[in-house]
Amino acid sequence: MFAALAANLGIAIIKFIAFLFTGSASMLAESVHSVADTGNEVLLVIGRGRSLRPPSDEHPFGFGRERYFYGFVVSVMLFTVGAAFSVYDGIHKIVNPEAIRSPLVAILVLVLSAVLESFSLRTGVREANKVRGQRGWGTFIRRSKAPELPVVLLEDLAALIGLGFAFTGVTLAWVTGDGWWDGAGSLAIGVLLATAAAILAVEMKSLLIGEAASAEVQRMIVAALEDGPEVDRVIHMRTVHISPDSILVAAKIAVRATDSAAQIAAGIDAAEKRVRAAVPIARTIYLEPDIYHPSRANQTDPSIRSARRGQPQRRNRAADPQ
Repeated sequence: MFAALAANLGIAIIKFIAFLFTGSASMLAESVHSVADTGNEVLLVIGRGRSLRPPSDEHPFGFGRERYFYGFVVSVMLFTVGAAFSVYDGIHKIVNPEAIRSPLVAILVLVLSAVLESFSLRTGVREANKVRGQRGWGTFIRRSKAPELPVVLLEDLAALIGLGFAFTGVTLAWVTGDGWWDGAGSLAIGVLLATAAAILAVEMKSLLIGEAASAEVQRMIVAALEDGPEVDRVIHMRTVHISPDSILVAAKIAVRATDSAAQIAAGIDAAEKRVRAAVPIARTIYLEPDIYHPSRANQTDPSIRSARRGQPQRRNRAADPQ
C-alpha cells in the first residue's frame, strides 16, 4: 500500500504539470486517475488502522470489517472521481476537439509514469505471490479475504492500461493533428476505470456482507473437530470472516449419549484447541453438543458439503465403536 501511495502521489503531480503544459484531455484524465488512486491508498491505510481497534460493547467482535468498508469506499471513489470525470472530459473534448500543446512533454511523462506504475505493480505482485499459492490471478482476486492486495493490483493494472490509452490518444492526436483522438483516449480511460470500480465493488460488497471461510479451511476445521474421541461427527457448521485474519466458527457436534456434562464440556474444550491449532485465524468458536440422528441430518448444509468434498466417507463411531 505504501509503495503504491508513494508512486501514485508522485505520478499525479507529474501528470498534472504535464497537463498544464499540453492541455491534453488524456493527460487530465490520467492526472485525476492518479489523484483518485492516491486517495484510495490513503483510505486503505486508514481502514487498516481503524480495524485494529479493540472490541467494544457495541462491537464485541471487533472492527475487522472496517477494512472491507474502506475497500468498498475505494471502489465508489474510483468510479465517481476517476471514471465519471474522465468520461465527461473525454466526451467534451470529442465534441470540442483542441490541439495538443507540447506533445513530447506528454509522451515523456506517460513513459515515466509507466515506469513508476510498473514498480508499484511489481511490488504488489511480489506481496500477492506470498499468499496466492497455486491459485490463478482471477481466483485470487475473487477469493482473497484481504481487500488491500486485490485493490492495489487492480488499480496498478488499470493504471498501466490507462497509460497505454493515453499514450495512444496523445500520439494519434499529434500525428493526425486531430484533437478528437485525445478525447477518445480520455473516454477509454473512463470506461476502464468504471470497469475496475465495478469489479472492486462486487468483491468488496461480498466481503462486507460476510463471506465463509474457504473450502480448504472448512475442511481443516471439520477434520480438527472430528480428530478426537469426544466428537463423533460435525452435524452442521457455519463460518464467517470477521476480518481477513479472524474467523467465527459455529458448529453443532455429535457427542455420545452416555457422556456426562463434565465429559462433554471437556470434549468441547479439547475440540476447540484442535481447531485453533489447525486454523490459527479461528479466533471465535461456538460448539453446540447434540445427539446425531441420521434421519434428521441436513444433507444440504453448504459448509458440510464443502468441507467433506473429496474426503473419504466417515464412519459413525457412536454407532460403530470398532
